[in-house]
Amino acid sequence: MNDSEFHQLADQLLLTVEERLDEHDGDADIDYETHGSVMTLSFANGSKIVINRQEPLHQVWLATKAGGYHFSEQDGHWICDRSGAEFWSLLADACSAQAGEQVTF
Repeated sequence: MNDSEFHQLADQLLLTVEERLDEHDGDADIDYETHGSVMTLSFANGSKIVINRQEPLHQVWLATKAGGYHFSEQDGHWICDRSGAEFWSLLADACSAQAGEQVTF
């Protein structure tokens, strides 16, 4: 994958996160801000989740209260380098834990 392809895929991922958070119909108020290549999700309890692009590595990193995860794109999916879990699964688990209610993506 070249840098241009990585940017397109990573930008689409962040846009999809925004769209899915906008569609969330639960009681939790999950705010998000994007500055450059960093998206920050903020929760009512003051906790945060940070998603950012690591261009030199062609990875997307996810930082949550539970830990940090590094994802590489594989066949249309962002897969964690350590656990093999998909981005959406780990993000949903982290958002659910930090929001105090079930959050799905």
